[in-house]
This record gives sequence, structure tokens and C-alpha cells, in this order.
Amino acid sequence: MSAASPLTVVPVEGARAVGAFIRLPWTIYAGDPAWVPPLLLERRHHLSRRRPRFARARFWIAYRGRAPVGRISAQIDRLHLERYHDATGFFGMLEAEDDGRTFEALLGTAEAWLRAEGMRRVLGPFNLSINEECGLLVEGFDTPPMILMGHGRPYYAARLEARGYRAAKDLLAYRLAADFTTPDIMRATVLRAGRAVVVRPLRRSSFQSELATLREVFEDAWSENWGFVPFTAAEFEELGRALRFIVDDDFVQIAEVDGEPAGMLVLLPNLHEAIRDLNGRLRPLGWLKLVWRLGVRRPRTGRVALMGVRKRYQRTALGLAIAFSMIDAVRARGLARGVRDVELSWVLEDNHGVRSLLEAIGSVVYKRYRLYEKPLG
Repeated sequence: MSAASPLTVVPVEGARAVGAFIRLPWTIYAGDPAWVPPLLLERRHHLSRRRPRFARARFWIAYRGRAPVGRISAQIDRLHLERYHDATGFFGMLEAEDDGRTFEALLGTAEAWLRAEGMRRVLGPFNLSINEECGLLVEGFDTPPMILMGHGRPYYAARLEARGYRAAKDLLAYRLAADFTTPDIMRATVLRAGRAVVVRPLRRSSFQSELATLREVFEDAWSENWGFVPFTAAEFEELGRALRFIVDDDFVQIAEVDGEPAGMLVLLPNLHEAIRDLNGRLRPLGWLKLVWRLGVRRPRTGRVALMGVRKRYQRTALGLAIAFSMIDAVRARGLARGVRDVELSWVLEDNHGVRSLLEAIGSVVYKRYRLYEKPLG
């Protein structure tokens, strides 16, 4: 398709357009060995859910002639506005060819819609919220993304910046060998805590109450973090259904102090290992491959996607012992099930407490994601 062909941006309406929106990344990432094709069924489910917090959301595809060459979403997160009252709207789902006019058209369309909805600032990318895939990959293009983390093209950042977007916050992904040597500070901290900290796996027999505990601890632990927005009950329930299917009980650790939940950690097996060669499809044999790879062969990598220590223990020796104890417990369970490398993500660039903890056990930053912002004056 010639770059001189007319460029149009069209709203996504109807099943055919949704399919084109979902399949666009296959064009953008053709030939990229680090890209993992998502499951088409899951992507369609992601976009079709009725989610009241995103009742105000729009999706567009850019066409050059008849060929789709880009896509974008714009959404207004009701829970974000209720918490921050900052007239900020989000953009997300951004994928596009390396052409400035395509980015200009997509971003301009999303900005115009957000402005018409009364927003004064745009922030993103979020697919669709801060509790899902978020951030633009700016470092670490040579390795595949972990489960629920995004990939990207190196030219994306420059195209956004050319449109007037500036960095709002960097999100870091750390990598850690599961068989790391326990540092002295970790052993000493846990020993000093003695029996004050008890770490246990998820109790599947009490799954619903355990899920409520995870949500309660996570939201307390993260409530003062930059950009925090709580999960809705429905969203956490959906997360729970995923945990039932793909996560061993031992990969979910809950720390207790005096019998009360004080911390939580969830290690997700890296589903991307199991689906990478399925090209997005589960039929006719994809289901069998997926079940065998998750249940028999088992992924060799995983991602610590949720981790938190209650606020009252943060920045205390006991809080450090809680974190170290959970990491050590899930590390041991992971090794027993063949996990060799773990990603811990994401971590705010200026969360120096967590960064120091992770670096103390040998974790290194290997990917960087960036959230961009722009005023909509």
C-alpha cells in the first residue's frame, strides 16, 4: 500500500471492525521474534466486557486506503476521576505503522474526543486501566513480554513525543533468577522476625474469602501509590477465575502477623510461553497444547504481578521481613515446579523502598515502560 494512499480514521463499530482492531498487531509486529501473539478469544473478551467504569470509551482504526495501519482507544475511567478529580482521560491500545501522519491522525482523534468529553489532560497508554497492561515499552525490545505485560516498537516513543507527549512516570520490570543466593540481609531480617510472620499458601477450600483477603491487602498496600485506582469487585472476581485456572495454590502466598493478613504475593506462570506458537488460535489443537504446557510441561518463567505489604508495616523491619518471607516462600515453590526466571513488575521508578528490596536479592531492571501525558488545553 502506497504511503500516498488516503488515510482515514474510522470508529470501531460491529463485529467485523472489532476483529480488524484485534488483528492489527499481526501486521505491525510481522517479523518481530519477541512479539507474542495474544489469544484472539481473550482479546475479543477483553474488548466486549460490559464495564460500567469504562462506559465512556471509544476505539478507532486508521486505514490507508483499505489496509488497516493503526489503532487507538480513548477512555474515561470513572473510578480514576472519583479519586483524583483531575479531568484526566486515558488513551490506549495504540499500535501503528512507522508514519508520523498515522500517529498524528490517531492521537488527534483520541484527543479531540477526550476534549469534547471535558477532559483537560490525557495520560497513557492504558489497556484499559492501570490495573491491566499499561505503559509504552521504551527499553527491552529484544525479549518477549511476560504475561499481562506489553510489547512495542522502538519508534513509538519518538512518534508520541513529536505529538507533544512527555514522560509522566516510568514503570520498571525486574528480572531475577529463581535460584538466587539468599543474601545475608534477607536471612537476618527473617530470623529477627522469628515467629511473628507466618507465610502460607492460598487455601482453595475457602477461595472466595481468600480472594477477598487478597483484594483487601493489595488495596491497602497500594492505596498511596502514584495513580492507584482500586479494582472493582467484578474485576477482582475475574482475576480470581484466572487464578483458579492457571495458578497453583503455592504460587499465592499470604503473610500473617498475629493471625491477621499483613501481606500478599501472586506469582503468575508465564502464559506467553505456552501460547507463543499458537498464533492466537486455540482450535483445532491449541486447547490441548495449552493444557499440556500449563499442566504437564509447565512454564519455566513467571511474573510476580501482585505484591503488597499493609501500610502500617511499610518502612519497618517487620514489613521487610514480611516481603522477604513471601519472596522466599514463593521462590521455593516455583523452583520445585521448574520455574527458573521470574519477572517482578511493574515497579514505579521512584519507589525506592521496593527497588532497594528487589536489588538486595539480585534483581536487575531489564525492561522499562513509560506513561506519557499531554495537556488538552
